[in-house]
Amino acid sequence: MSSTLEKVENLGINERLNIFLQRNRKTFIIGFGGLLVLLAGVIAFFLIRDSLEAKAVSAVENFTRRYEALSAELNEPGKAGEVQALQDELSEFAAKHRGYAGARSCSLLANIHAEKKEWAEAEQAWAKAAGLAPKTYLAPVFLFNAAVAAEEQGNIAGAIELYANVVSLKDIFPSAPRAQFSIGRLQETQKNNEAALEAYRAVINNWPGEAVWANLAQNRILVINRQ
Repeated sequence: MSSTLEKVENLGINERLNIFLQRNRKTFIIGFGGLLVLLAGVIAFFLIRDSLEAKAVSAVENFTRRYEALSAELNEPGKAGEVQALQDELSEFAAKHRGYAGARSCSLLANIHAEKKEWAEAEQAWAKAAGLAPKTYLAPVFLFNAAVAAEEQGNIAGAIELYANVVSLKDIFPSAPRAQFSIGRLQETQKNNEAALEAYRAVINNWPGEAVWANLAQNRILVINRQ
């Protein structure tokens, strides 16, 4: 027994590895087979996911065509049933999908509510759209629209909060200076001059080369300081 151990100890690394593989070949075969099964499962998952996403995008495109066909007649009594059917389908679809498809369907629903001056529903739908696609360039667009809808309701505090959320995404939203200016404008309407000045200064400091909103912010600062 001891002589056998001595022989194994005297073998080189390659010989030892060969012996180990031979003794455990069934284990490795089983392990490799399991890896293949796992890999096949992962591939199937991505193929199914891609197929479902393609179907979802196709459905959204169909919703978009229907919305565009109705857009000029959304408030026509004769189209009320057709518009309501589209709204119901969009709501159901958005409840089942995230990402681009879910967000886009919510935004179409928000557009319908906005055209009908249903601002509370429009705000809710745009906010939901932003939540369904939080890491895309669409999120700040939807949040900005939600802020406008909040303003239309006279919900100034809610609008300011939504505009602030837009500004937090300034790296992907070119109209962030406008959102920051809107915060100052709304604070000014509430006679919160210090908060308004702070918001206007943020426009100037964060976007010094902005030709429109930085200049408007500077003008408002001058007006407030004269009061």
